Amino acid sequence: MKEYTFIAVGSVILTVLADRLSGVNILKQRLFYLFLLVILVFKLLVNGYLTGTNIVIYNPKFFLGFRIGSIPLEDFLFGFSMVSLGVIFWEFSKRRQR
Repeated sequence: MKEYTFIAVGSVILTVLADRLSGVNILKQRLFYLFLLVILVFKLLVNGYLTGTNIVIYNPKFFLGFRIGSIPLEDFLFGFSMVSLGVIFWEFSKRRQR
């Protein structure tokens, strides 16, 4: 079974649900995607180095095996979820404090 893939896709689904249920709707804002693009550049540099030099090695039986450069697709999904959830929680807490 591709556990890493399953969990990565699940994290994206939970992120979309959190965005909608919280009412933040960060995923509907253009500025957020510019923010993601900047993060993507650094992800390609850092994660590309780590996976390209075999500092970080993934067991192929746990993920799809599709890579962008040397980075597994699932890493991009997790990265999206991690960054997005951080922004969603930040914006949600700001609204609750008001």
